[in-house]
Amino acid sequence: MDKEKILQQCNAISKGTLMETLAIEFVDVGDDYLTAQMPVTSRVHQPDGVLHGGASVALAESVGSAASYIFLDTDNFAIRGLEISANHTRSKADGFVNATARFLHKGRTTQLWEIRITDEENRLISICKLTTIALKKGS
Repeated sequence: MDKEKILQQCNAISKGTLMETLAIEFVDVGDDYLTAQMPVTSRVHQPDGVLHGGASVALAESVGSAASYIFLDTDNFAIRGLEISANHTRSKADGFVNATARFLHKGRTTQLWEIRITDEENRLISICKLTTIALKKGS
């Protein structure tokens, strides 16, 4: 696995998208995970000055979807999100959050991802589950 090449590709396809708007950057990849980082600034705050749950969900879906493209056969299949759920456990006003996506289930048709969003001290901010589906291209 060429770690740097994968991260460069993930960051390159983010240009001009929501990921760029939220300043999401893919920062680490391994044999079974992908991690992205997002700064917590007023850009992603809710009105009372803490991280907006919707920004956390956008981060989770971004890293889970990108992981699908790394770990699944996207030459022959299009990957689409079916459902995402999130539980927010701690607020965050500044700094960074990291989201790491890992498979809970890797089926031929559907996949279930766990995305843990943590702060700089590895404290859980949110935990999300993303279900994706692999659709045969050309069908």
